[in-house]
Amino acid sequence: PELFLGSDLSGKALGIVGAGRIGSGVARRLAQGFGMKVNYYDIARSVALEAEVASEYYESLDELLRVSDVVSLHVPLLPETKHLINAERLAIMKSSAYLVNTARGPVIDEAALVAALKQKTIRGAALDVFENEPVLATDLATLENVIITPHIASASEETRGKMSELVGYNMNEFFLGHVPPHKVVVE
Repeated sequence: PELFLGSDLSGKALGIVGAGRIGSGVARRLAQGFGMKVNYYDIARSVALEAEVASEYYESLDELLRVSDVVSLHVPLLPETKHLINAERLAIMKSSAYLVNTARGPVIDEAALVAALKQKTIRGAALDVFENEPVLATDLATLENVIITPHIASASEETRGKMSELVGYNMNEFFLGHVPPHKVVVE
């Protein structure tokens, strides 16, 4: 009876870190589809998300982490988001919490995550991105409380089609002398 045992999502607190287009979409799906209570943290309050989904804005990431049963990361990789989730922040999460990262690998300090998973500081993690892709942190792939996918969150025909259209649109805007609306800046 304990084989493949997990916990229900219904009624649990979802902590969205980064409430942009993708984070808001995840919040909407989990609230409407699974009945999760949505809490979110972002650099700015999202009136649009709050109008669409009953949700609570947290000005403090640490406070959001303390109250969330599932934390889902949706932030870009910037100097201020590198290792946003580190040993200190993992320690303040619920011991029953799950951490999901489909954003960027270096947002999580993977060595700290491995230690937290081994010590059962948090219950588990689901990762589609990694700090030093394609190399995984030592012992990460051997842990029973982590799900690892090979950076395939966008792997659907529809999503890849939309990505191709976006590239074409950005190129067109560039060649017309405009600033592409979805430019990527490499430092």
